[in-house]
Amino acid sequence: MMSKKQNVSQDLDLKELEQEIEKERIKTTTIFRHFVDGLLYIEQDKITFINDKAKEFFSIEEPDVLGKTLSSLKTNENIGVLVQTLESKTQPFARTVLELSETLVLNVSIAPVIHKRQTIGKIVILHDITRERMFERMKTEFVSISAHQLRTPLSAVKWILRMILDGDLGKVPKNQRDFLERTYKSNERMIQLVNDLLNVSRIEEGRFLYNLQSKDLSAIVEKIVVPFAILAKKKGLQFEYKKPKTKIPKIKMDTEKMILAVQALIDNAVNYTKTGGIMVSVKFLKDENNILFSVKDTGIGIQQNQQKRVFERFFRSSDAIKTETEGTGLGLFIAKNVVEAHGGRAWFESKENKGSTFYFTLPTGKQKLINGVIKK
Repeated sequence: MMSKKQNVSQDLDLKELEQEIEKERIKTTTIFRHFVDGLLYIEQDKITFINDKAKEFFSIEEPDVLGKTLSSLKTNENIGVLVQTLESKTQPFARTVLELSETLVLNVSIAPVIHKRQTIGKIVILHDITRERMFERMKTEFVSISAHQLRTPLSAVKWILRMILDGDLGKVPKNQRDFLERTYKSNERMIQLVNDLLNVSRIEEGRFLYNLQSKDLSAIVEKIVVPFAILAKKKGLQFEYKKPKTKIPKIKMDTEKMILAVQALIDNAVNYTKTGGIMVSVKFLKDENNILFSVKDTGIGIQQNQQKRVFERFFRSSDAIKTETEGTGLGLFIAKNVVEAHGGRAWFESKENKGSTFYFTLPTGKQKLINGVIKK
């Protein structure tokens, strides 16, 4: 049997342990409460913790939300918009951007809290990205204004050079013509860069799609491939366009933008293929109600460690830079955004030194334009 002294010693140890646990709990709660980002903890569909920063973001106090179910807070004028966003995210891990006003934009991250392999709640982290968004907007506006200002003089240079080369201002000696031709081509590249920058700024401003019409994608592609087939032949490459075996349905699209996307993908294949060939195809996936476009090449391919960045703006792989020194790294970025704005998906498969295949799908059926994006 334990002595009275031993019992007292155990009681003291237990009391010290409880005090230590309570001290750690207070410390942890204090850290979370004063954390630089907003934090909420949700347990059994109820908000059981909210820190000071989150209260500041939504101009609320603890009694307004603590212990209350999410469904009861949906109509709350302060935090209701966050609750609706949380309920729309069904996956365990999620991230979204919440624009509360022009002066407050939050990056919302949602993650489950797991204990002994059981999900016991979820934590919501609210990070203020207003400053980053403001700089992004300023940068986009600067690019847009600069590009517009460059467009007019470049167009004037283009037409003056064209008039000289066509002999409208008199005969041009051969040695001068060569220099003028090079200047004209360089000017054309500058015009293309300016147009790409304008398209990027429109994408970032969410005002990319305009004139939507029902069009046949295969008919559009059939016209686009003609000049590329000639260019490929000059390079000693095979070029094939596989038409769809069955008639494909027309879909609503901004034709000008869709042409940009298709041209960018085929141009990419022709530029980075030195031997072999290119195959372009369009087919209708009836079971999936999708139209599938693909362009396959036997080019340089893309290194495995660089594939995640392929669709980023201004990105060019190290092999691409060695192979083709000219290029802006905007074509694939624009193509992907055009496809996604039409409600589609873009992806690729590639092996270094063996070639690449770029794909995109576009949905068929009833579609409507919502905030510059086509949705079913």
